[in-house]
Amino acid sequence: MNNITIGQYIPGDSWLHKLDPRIKLFSLVLMLVATFLIPVSADIIPLVSMIAILIIIIALTISTRIPMRKVLNGLKPIVFLLTFTFVIQLFYVKSGNLVFDPIEMYISISSIIGIILFILFYNFTKKYIKFRILYFFFAVFMVFFIQAVLPYISLTSYTFEVYDQGLLRAGFIFLRITNVIILTSLLTFTTMTTDLNYGIESLLKPLKIIKVPVDMIAMMLSLTLRYIPTLLIETEKIMKAQASRGVDFKESTFKEKISQIISLLIPVFVISFKRSEDLGNAMEVRGYVIGQKRTRVDEYIVSFKDIFTLVMTILILAAIIYTRVM
Repeated sequence: MNNITIGQYIPGDSWLHKLDPRIKLFSLVLMLVATFLIPVSADIIPLVSMIAILIIIIALTISTRIPMRKVLNGLKPIVFLLTFTFVIQLFYVKSGNLVFDPIEMYISISSIIGIILFILFYNFTKKYIKFRILYFFFAVFMVFFIQAVLPYISLTSYTFEVYDQGLLRAGFIFLRITNVIILTSLLTFTTMTTDLNYGIESLLKPLKIIKVPVDMIAMMLSLTLRYIPTLLIETEKIMKAQASRGVDFKESTFKEKISQIISLLIPVFVISFKRSEDLGNAMEVRGYVIGQKRTRVDEYIVSFKDIFTLVMTILILAAIIYTRVM
């Protein structure tokens, strides 16, 4: 639960914390557009462009003084997706030069038994390993290694070939997903819910012309993001309470897990509705009326650093577009 960082705000006084939320949101959208405009390719220009964006993101993170470990924790829930995408690219791309000689892989009785035993060993030992991500990568490597060294009682076989183009494309997609996750995490790390609500509402204001309830949409989005970490904390508390009563979420059977998840979801839903009711009452007490125009204590004024940030973001997007049309 601690690995899910979306929606969390980390107080600070960095320039990114003080940036106008409208500029921050708009710049994020431009950076995401720039990231997805870079074509998936093993050519030098797209790779350099993607690495350049990653370096910019790392520099942004360092300048906010947010611990890099906190930012990287946001990647843990998608490690499996990243690894799966990486492996699929290695199998899918068959162009370029071979990185090493082809390896014959065997789907055999012995390799299947070996993989099952290793998975059992991995599930038993991973709780004692400090660096679990590295241990997971090692487990993925071992699955292929076992297929290569245990050909006995073979059922079928295939040739594992890794091309340099496949390796580069896999790395490219890995970088793209990483950039997107860190960029969006930086927004929530450095922006309070109220500021996020203000920024979304301001950027969507033109839609009011066609009668779109912009203020309601902005409020729903900001409250949703705000309550993700709160509900995760409540879920963790319930899990710890159930663990103290003898429930083991890791070592139980599949049938027991279903029962445990149901017993976990019911109190989470009850708490969600209770918190929603309390929040609604609190907002009504403070005079919040849906659809009514609201005033603010602090009004944002676009300063030089906001304009500078926006110009730099536009230049990055323009550079990416230029590399595409050239």
